[in-house]
Amino acid sequence: MNSEKKTISVMIPCYNEEENARAIYEAVRDELRTSCPDYDYEILFIDNKSGDRTREIIRGICAEDQNVRAIFNVKNFGQFNSPYYGMTQTSGDCTITICADFQDPVELIPKFIAEWEKGYKIVIGIKTRSEESRLVYWLRGRYYKLIRKMSSCEQIEQFTGFGLYDRSFIETLRSLRDPTPFIRGIVAELGPERKEIEYTQPKRRAGKTKNNWYSLYDAAMLSFTSYTKAGLRLATFGGFLIAGISFLIGLVYLIGKLLFWNFFSAGYAPIIIALFFMGGVQLAFLGFLGEYVMAMNSRIMNRPLVIEEERINF
Repeated sequence: MNSEKKTISVMIPCYNEEENARAIYEAVRDELRTSCPDYDYEILFIDNKSGDRTREIIRGICAEDQNVRAIFNVKNFGQFNSPYYGMTQTSGDCTITICADFQDPVELIPKFIAEWEKGYKIVIGIKTRSEESRLVYWLRGRYYKLIRKMSSCEQIEQFTGFGLYDRSFIETLRSLRDPTPFIRGIVAELGPERKEIEYTQPKRRAGKTKNNWYSLYDAAMLSFTSYTKAGLRLATFGGFLIAGISFLIGLVYLIGKLLFWNFFSAGYAPIIIALFFMGGVQLAFLGFLGEYVMAMNSRIMNRPLVIEEERINF
């Protein structure tokens, strides 16, 4: 590579993307060669233990193009750890993260680079509309607004991680050593001034989405426990409130019994209802507290983000 040129790194996380792997490589390569000819480039695939032909396809691409590198994980380390680790393994002057399913528009790459050259250390894509699922997009919007109000630091609405990050910010990511990183929150909390570029999220080019309600819930809980105290405060205040209400109801019931009100001699129904209600409230609050405990436990164990099985072209 020409040492006088700046190098653009493009990091592409993969999991069972045999229908998209070569297509996204060719699209990114052609975009860089056509729209950004004054830059050198590297493309880094990080595969999260795909069970299809994704790795075979990536091996073929690496054999054809020495600018393409690959990291194969020994197992699936989740939707957050693998992309984050991939970002820290790039070597360019900036790193662009883009999904393999074409829901992150490749044509935004030159726009990101242009804003980076103006001095922005972070340039991110913000979804203003999605062609995939209106319901999921709407629910995400409501959640972002909720978490933004509850969080102690600013949160970015409709941001998935798609964007450009200067080498200086990549160094920040390398230094964090967070075993459960949430890049969307880290960008908001620790990132320098950023430029936001709006886009419409297209449908997947091929294959099925790997996101489901469980993975979306996992993402929501990670951001919730990492950047808010709302769950703990809700449990505390809710506990005091329900205890106070229960005390007042008990006092009224006792007075009624002492005055021989027939209404208060209705058997065990009020007690059973109260027990079920309190049991449900306690389980809900235990669930909240458990999410925080699990987040703390993951950080205390300080396990590696991923374990590599193989590297190609490094």
